[in-house]
Amino acid sequence: MQILTKDGCRNSAKRSLLYIQNWNITFEYKVIPEGSAGDELAKDPAAGPDVYLYASDQIGRLIEKNAISRFGGANLDEINNSTDPSLVNTVTYNDGVYGVPFTSNTWFMYYNNETFSEEDVKNLNTMLEKGTVTFPIDNFWYSASFFYGAGCTMFGENGTDLEAGVDFDNENGLKALNYLIDLVNNPNFVNDGVGTGIGLSKVRDGSAGDFFSGTWDYDAVAGDLGDKLGIAGAPSFDLDGTATPLRAYLTSKAIGVNPNTSDPEVANALALYLGGKDAQKAHWEERSIVPCNLELLEEPDIASSALVTAQNDTVSNAVPQPSFSAMANIFTYGENFGKSVVSGEVTKDNAASKLADWNKQMNDAAKTE
Repeated sequence: MQILTKDGCRNSAKRSLLYIQNWNITFEYKVIPEGSAGDELAKDPAAGPDVYLYASDQIGRLIEKNAISRFGGANLDEINNSTDPSLVNTVTYNDGVYGVPFTSNTWFMYYNNETFSEEDVKNLNTMLEKGTVTFPIDNFWYSASFFYGAGCTMFGENGTDLEAGVDFDNENGLKALNYLIDLVNNPNFVNDGVGTGIGLSKVRDGSAGDFFSGTWDYDAVAGDLGDKLGIAGAPSFDLDGTATPLRAYLTSKAIGVNPNTSDPEVANALALYLGGKDAQKAHWEERSIVPCNLELLEEPDIASSALVTAQNDTVSNAVPQPSFSAMANIFTYGENFGKSVVSGEVTKDNAASKLADWNKQMNDAAKTE
């Protein structure tokens, strides 16, 4: 049985021998990040692993390459009965469910509680009055939240209607863009550029009070801040004088099954175990990965965790991330546009025309789907 996994998941797979004890299985592992699974499987799905961990925004490409199986019957019932519905939606494509979610994948805020209070971090504008704020404007996975918060849409309300296109070029989109222009010109703001690590480094040295990221950075931030660590969901921002929630993208990390496997019954059983309650509990205890199993979320030590609360607060306002393959180009355009905002190339004088051009780029990319 070949398994494509992150390094921390090997023990869970080995323990699953007890769960599927009627089979004699030899495990073979290949370790890569979940975000690279789509690229790996696309090379040669027939030669790919039987079971793999993947990020749910890759479903469209995996389906195109015949590299992922659709769940049905009792297996699908188990997924639906044990998993938060918002997470099941992240692995749903054209009404089919293509994975077993084991955690939500979104971002939230780490902050220094000596710089910002619990009340301060509810609103980005309030934070800017109290200390230095960082945010990754040139990372579209984060900055899209301003446009969604303002009321813009991408491929419809649920991100599944390709014909609806990207609808950022409107009054709401212009309001969001003007807010970002004001933000980069605020002396208390620092852009946490893609791949620079600026946000985390500034929180570490005390020159900034916040850092936006996810559970994958928890150990690093907690080790640096200690008792000064605060964790909160995505804040609101003031749009036309009204506190408006940032609406982050929501995906999940999930277990997929290769339709080319020679042992589909075993592969499905293993996928259900690796995405199930026991494995999610191990992820939580060993790696601080927030579970999505409904029973686990009710356990007192999990339900009371600031990490769980912050991630789930973000999820409550989140937007399903579209899984169309064209999103790869759209994210590149988003990054480039964010860089032009940070550099000052986009100003309030040319914001409307720049927004129109960017929106056209994204819709042209969608037409290649």
